[in-house]
Amino acid sequence: MSRAPAAASPYARLVLDTMPQACRIGLALGFVRTFGVPEVATVLHGTGRLSAVPGERAKATGVAMFALIGHGPGSAAGRRVVEELRRLHDRPDITPELMHYVLACFTLCPLRLIDGYGPRPVSGAERAAAFAFHRELADALGLPPVPQPDLPALGSWMRDFEERRFAPSAAAHALWRSTGPVLAARLPAAPTPLAGVLAAALLDDPLRAALGVRHPPAPVRALAAGALRRGLRTT
Repeated sequence: MSRAPAAASPYARLVLDTMPQACRIGLALGFVRTFGVPEVATVLHGTGRLSAVPGERAKATGVAMFALIGHGPGSAAGRRVVEELRRLHDRPDITPELMHYVLACFTLCPLRLIDGYGPRPVSGAERAAAFAFHRELADALGLPPVPQPDLPALGSWMRDFEERRFAPSAAAHALWRSTGPVLAARLPAAPTPLAGVLAAALLDDPLRAALGVRHPPAPVRALAAGALRRGLRTT
């Protein structure tokens, strides 16, 4: 994993040094969240890679995001990742709006996980730096300017987008069957019988509906949340 230099942004220090495990889980959740949009799920499922080698695909996504956050989209390493991302997503069925949504998932989901389960909430400086990174990456990818003025506005746009676009799909259900165990494996100190339930418990109701995941009973959700919280606060 790349280490954040001393002069790195508060967001890079949070992701790479302060809470890397929580951020890895949050990025994985962000990736899973994109499956709720049928167009995205169809594209990802159509490549076949997530079904064949889900761990490898998830790891590659995490490595790319950590490299971008650690070095910046404008660095030599960052430009290489950006060019690869542009090549992979240069297709007519991936619109700028969909790309903006995917970037929003990768930006917001780690912060939400930390706020809910980490040893402390994300600071104001870290939130501002995360939003600055989001805008810089969108610009590097050649997307239209981010219309939202700050992180809360981005979160509101993301919720509105999901209300309009989330829907169940066979592709999303298949992707979850492949990647759910990968997400479960990243959770800290989860007992093996509980790992899958814990992963499902981290999904909210709209995403569960889109992925075709059963709603865990309240006691199971509470047990799973407690296990994750204890794990992240002791690492």
